Amino acid sequence: MSAPNPPGTAPIRPYGEAAIAEAAALVAAGQPVAIPTETVYGLAADATNGAAVARVYAAKRRPSFNPLIVHVGDLEAAGRIAKLDDAARALGARFWPGPLTMVLPTLASSGIAPLVTAGLDTVAIRVPQARAIRALIAATGKPLAAPSANASGSISPTRAEHVAASLGERIALILDDGPSAHGIESTIVAVEAGQLRLLRPGPIGIDALEEAGGLPVVLAGGGRIEAPGQLASHYAPSKPLRLDAVQGESGEWLIGFGAVAGRANLSPSGDLVEAAANLFAALHEADASRAPAIAVAPIPDEGLGAAINDRLRRAAAPRL
Repeated sequence: MSAPNPPGTAPIRPYGEAAIAEAAALVAAGQPVAIPTETVYGLAADATNGAAVARVYAAKRRPSFNPLIVHVGDLEAAGRIAKLDDAARALGARFWPGPLTMVLPTLASSGIAPLVTAGLDTVAIRVPQARAIRALIAATGKPLAAPSANASGSISPTRAEHVAASLGERIALILDDGPSAHGIESTIVAVEAGQLRLLRPGPIGIDALEEAGGLPVVLAGGGRIEAPGQLASHYAPSKPLRLDAVQGESGEWLIGFGAVAGRANLSPSGDLVEAAANLFAALHEADASRAPAIAVAPIPDEGLGAAINDRLRRAAAPRL
């Protein structure tokens, strides 16, 4: 059952045919709607409608140089927007639908609004797995630009109530289908000649990418913003955040992991999949508490832990 939303915020509708129809009508009218994906909740709009995309940037107060991910229903639809080489097709066949975003050359005939790509000649594209956004793609017949449904730079939303707290007064509808399964954003790779360049770590690891794509994975260096999640300060709570804490200091809300208990624990058993799913919800809880600061226990920097630590380092970075 959906949690009641605060007065003055967007209505929260439980997933179902009526909610999808209402959301599709809003998208057709050029309005963005909040929709759950398997990674986090997204703020979805028609990616071919420049005014609708502008409303996404405005609602999030997102800088216009930060491109958006386009969500489509299948590999064939992706091929109508971006140039797919053999490696991209192999990755799509293995990981789509799912939490992989590929940055690929945009086709001149794509129809994607220029604001989506922030003026780049590439587009970030994904085929999501979650039933709600897949149903909305099918109902609208449009590719959907859908960044996380939160104020730019703040903690990503994994539940409908997180969206309501962050954007509830700025959007028309929140569709609720429970907590996001993965809890962190998709892996992003730029598919290039002879290599895959990792732009953002996520649920799909380097070994799996190399095996499926048949190309080596290299880490992206600094420089221009090519995809979401590359800003130095991102995913941030409103309070100071201390990392690698083995115990809480005075006034801190400690988020534990494994043997470090804390006031909440991402995974008492040390399961990184469970920790990723709980990460943003735990940060939201800590940020809403009366504690003036937050601390997080050490997370192993291996496998999915690398993606968790990427989010935590950006969350702890000073805001410019």
